[in-house]
Amino acid sequence: MSDAEFKGQDFEKSLATAATSVAEFEEPISGPFRRLQHVLHQTPSLVPMIVLVAALAVFGVLSDHFFRAATLTLIMQQIAVVGILGVAQSLVILTAGIDLSVGAIAVFSSVIMGQFTFRYGIPAPISIILGLAVGTAIGAFNGWLVAKIKLPPFIATLGTWQIVLAFNFIYSANETIRSQDIETQAPSLQFWGTSFNIAGTTATLAVLLLIAMVFIMAYVLRQTAWGRHVYAVGDDPEAAGLAGVRVNRQLIQVYALAGFFCAVAGWVMIGRYGSVSPAASTGQVGNIEAITAVVIGGISLFGGRGSIVGMFFGAAIVGVFGLGLRMLGTNPQLTYLLIGVLILAAVAIDQWIRKVSG
Repeated sequence: MSDAEFKGQDFEKSLATAATSVAEFEEPISGPFRRLQHVLHQTPSLVPMIVLVAALAVFGVLSDHFFRAATLTLIMQQIAVVGILGVAQSLVILTAGIDLSVGAIAVFSSVIMGQFTFRYGIPAPISIILGLAVGTAIGAFNGWLVAKIKLPPFIATLGTWQIVLAFNFIYSANETIRSQDIETQAPSLQFWGTSFNIAGTTATLAVLLLIAMVFIMAYVLRQTAWGRHVYAVGDDPEAAGLAGVRVNRQLIQVYALAGFFCAVAGWVMIGRYGSVSPAASTGQVGNIEAITAVVIGGISLFGGRGSIVGMFFGAAIVGVFGLGLRMLGTNPQLTYLLIGVLILAAVAIDQWIRKVSG
């Protein structure tokens, strides 16, 4: 092109008529439901909190005695063991795993504490430490099976559950250590059953322990690098590994810590029930109760989303429904029916919320 032709081009005029807007992407469909999705996605514990408040209000209206301090503290005492097991289960499920052995570990740890004290004459404080160590070791073994052997968490912990239950009955010879013997010879085993007065009613130290554990783990998961790594592994382990997270080590640490919390729950069981029994129902159904609290509490079974506080609300919901329906004199089976409905609803809501990031 010659200089004359170049000068003849009216570039400034072309620029004046050119589009000035930058590339734009279509905004997602807005509306009240879409905004609600985003709110619930950012605050997973909001749904169980709303359900808990509604349940308290309903039972408060239907029963004149429900809002008494004694009733509310009784609910807290009843969910203490399940709540602590729920903390353990929450950590595992946040990594997109599951631990079916939490109840069995709790019972076996309590048996270790009791049998070491009464069979071998070991001082109760040392027996407690050994019981906590055994629970931690079993949890670490679960983590090793999942992280190193690459077994699916469901299969690994299903096998461990059966093994631990078998060891529990074989080692203890199905012997129950009576509450009276523990109270006179090893009262530290019943430490978390120690009662105190509050608001004109009686509660136990186990309630304070549960609340403390919930707040501490909520802080650890949200405010520390270790906690953020837990969420990262549950959300996308490959991406977490590329970002520098040592995924296998993280998984083993999570399962080990879960085992430790299960052993703590076993210690709390002794204080709650007074005796040490290898046939305690927690060994059979503790894992189901913990998973129920986790699911109702808004923690996603797919990992990477949820909070310990939500699990606490979920455990409280189960406690409120159970005690509230008993106070109304309804059929006990109605509790299982309503809890089942809540579980299905919680999973459906989780799927709906996950569409925000889908």
